[in-house]
Amino acid sequence: MQSAAYRTLGAGAAAPVGKYSYSNANYVGQYLGHYVVSAAADTAKTQTAAAGGGIDPSQITDIDTQGPDGAEDNSPAVPKQVVGTYTATNTRSVYTNEPVSSAQANTRPIAVMMPTDRAAQPSYGIGKADILYEIMEEGGISRQMAIIPNWQGMSRIGNLRSCRLYYIYAAKEWDPILIHFGGVAYMKGVINGADMNNLSGTYEYGVGGKAPGAGYFFRTSDRSAPHNAYISASGIQKAAMQQGYSLNLRAGYYNPTHFKFASGVNDLSQYTGAVNASTVDLSEVFPYSKSRLVYNAGDGKYYKSIHGGPQKDAITGQQISFANVIVQNTKCKTLDKKGYLGFAMIDGEEDGYYFTKGKGIHIHWRKAGDYTPTRYFDDMGNEIQLNTGKTYIAVAQKGKQVRFQ
Repeated sequence: MQSAAYRTLGAGAAAPVGKYSYSNANYVGQYLGHYVVSAAADTAKTQTAAAGGGIDPSQITDIDTQGPDGAEDNSPAVPKQVVGTYTATNTRSVYTNEPVSSAQANTRPIAVMMPTDRAAQPSYGIGKADILYEIMEEGGISRQMAIIPNWQGMSRIGNLRSCRLYYIYAAKEWDPILIHFGGVAYMKGVINGADMNNLSGTYEYGVGGKAPGAGYFFRTSDRSAPHNAYISASGIQKAAMQQGYSLNLRAGYYNPTHFKFASGVNDLSQYTGAVNASTVDLSEVFPYSKSRLVYNAGDGKYYKSIHGGPQKDAITGQQISFANVIVQNTKCKTLDKKGYLGFAMIDGEEDGYYFTKGKGIHIHWRKAGDYTPTRYFDDMGNEIQLNTGKTYIAVAQKGKQVRFQ
């Protein structure tokens, strides 16, 4: 069954005024109705054992009884642009430079909003992220966006949280399907734009908009709201079909050139000014999560911690790690009395740091437009060369101190 307020979304009625994505009503589903979870349950039955901690279907609640498509409640607010398909010919991932099949190279990634809340840890599927962003939001807490190219077959992704406007501009670089649980009013006109492909568990910009694909989100009983909202790969596929979203790369939006990768190993020895950086401490940038990365010379990766302990993927139980760490100093301002922040994600030039192989250098970054990749340069104006592997990007408020040693 579904609430009357939520059902009106499908008929084009305005969302209830003042119901923000962070309100308890939206978190626990008063304005969402109940979720279709048959796709997640079916997938989970075959994958729980192999996933090592995948969802137990018996813990899924709020099952929608009206059928799996939920189309009556999830019609898109704006007709989406129909574009052609881009055919990638690369044999290496644009995200990590690792070998990739043709099928995977031509599949759109998902961009998943995930929390840093202590009570919400660990997240399911965060270890699958090839790119992980972390940015501050209102209330003195940060949030994460996981860019996951190889998401097919996942039975439980999340938990899922609301989006902010600046995350959309970071996401657009990768032309993903954005997965989130609502948002805020500042997103209006962008999140519901004709170019955007998003799935949201509630009103897409918090105070209004549609809830595209909401029928495929589900909650579990092993955690309390708001830390128990998820989606499955099967749910994403069905919701994308329902909304008319392509799962293949979109011509005119996808950019085949993003990071510049080193042909071998880049230990930064070519830079006389490179500094030791076995530890990257972001506790001033992210005072709540106290994000910290420690270099392991054994495998050449930085291992991430939050709240003073290892940050792990709930599926694998493994601590998440990265070959590359980028700190992107960014202009930021407070937008209103609620403390909402605005980050200048599109900018002519700002600075930051690049860390890899236990060393670090000062860098500069530029981003020219929505779907234009962010480019990173050394102090001599040369585009930096990343090492093969995953990348963590901390978008820092300009003026906040990053400590490394």
